[in-house]
Amino acid sequence: MTSALLERIGAALPALPPAEQRVAKLVLADARSFAALPVGTLAERAKVSKPTVVRFCRSVGYGGLADFKRKLAGSVNEGVPFVHRAVDDGDSAPELVVKVLDNTVAALLAFRNAAGAASFERAIALLARAGTAGKHIAFYGVGNSGIVAQDAQHKFFRLGVHAVAVSDGHVQVMGATLLGRGDVLVLISNSGRSRDLLDAAEIARRKGATTIIISASGSPLAQTAAGEKSHVLLAADHPEDHDRYSPMVSRLLHLVIIDILATGVALRLPPTLRPLLQEIKKNLRSKRYAAAAGS
Repeated sequence: MTSALLERIGAALPALPPAEQRVAKLVLADARSFAALPVGTLAERAKVSKPTVVRFCRSVGYGGLADFKRKLAGSVNEGVPFVHRAVDDGDSAPELVVKVLDNTVAALLAFRNAAGAASFERAIALLARAGTAGKHIAFYGVGNSGIVAQDAQHKFFRLGVHAVAVSDGHVQVMGATLLGRGDVLVLISNSGRSRDLLDAAEIARRKGATTIIISASGSPLAQTAAGEKSHVLLAADHPEDHDRYSPMVSRLLHLVIIDILATGVALRLPPTLRPLLQEIKKNLRSKRYAAAAGS
C-alpha cells in the first residue's frame, strides 16, 4: 500500500512553489534516501537552497526537516503491517471481524506516520485561543460526518467553550454568516465535495473567521485551505472509497482527530476553567444508577 504521507505530498504538489515542487519530487522519487540524507545533500540534489528544503517541510504540514524526516522514515521503514481488505458479500462473521479490524489498524497506523505535528499545533492553538476569548467554535458536517461534528461539540462544550454542531445545510450557511474574526469553523467531510460545506467555508472566510478542514488532502474542501496561513488542513487520508454506503475507516480517523484536538485544547485552557469541569463531573454522577450490592 502506498504511504499516506507520500500520497499527501503528491496531492499537494501542484499548489507548491516551483522550488518546493523540486523538493517534493525528490521525496517521491526516493523517499528512503530522502529520510537518511543531510539537508545539504538534499538541497544539492533538488537544486534549491537549504532553507527551501525546510520551507517545503513546513508547507506540507510539518514542524521542520527533522519532524518531516522522522515521519517519513517511519512511513517507509516501519510501514504498515496490514493492507486494506475489501469486504465481500459472502464473508463470514470471522472474516468480517478480521477485515474490518485490519482496515482500521492499517488506517490508524498510516495516519500516525503521516500526521503533521505543525498543523495540529496550529489547530489546537486556534481553538484554545477562541475558547479562552469566549469566541464561537462551530463544527459542520453532513451525513456521517454530521455525527462526528456532534461528538466534537459534546467534547468541547464540556470544556466550557461556546461550541455548536450543525448538519443542516441552510443552518450552516446562516451560522457561517454570523461568524467573525476570532471565531473558528471546523469543517468535517470524508469526500470533501459537499457543496454546503464549500459554501460555508467561503462565507466564513469572507467574514474573517478561521477554518480548520478535516478531510482527504486532495479533496476540493482541502484545497480551499492551500496556501492560506490563517486556515488549517488536518488531512485524513485513507484507502476507503468515499462513495461507500457506510464509511467506517474515515469516521474513526475523524473521531481520533477530534480526540486529539479536544485533548490539546483541554491542556491549554486556563486553570480557572478546571473547577467548572469538576462541577460538571460531579453533577453527572447523580445521573448514574448506584452499583448493585456485592457487584
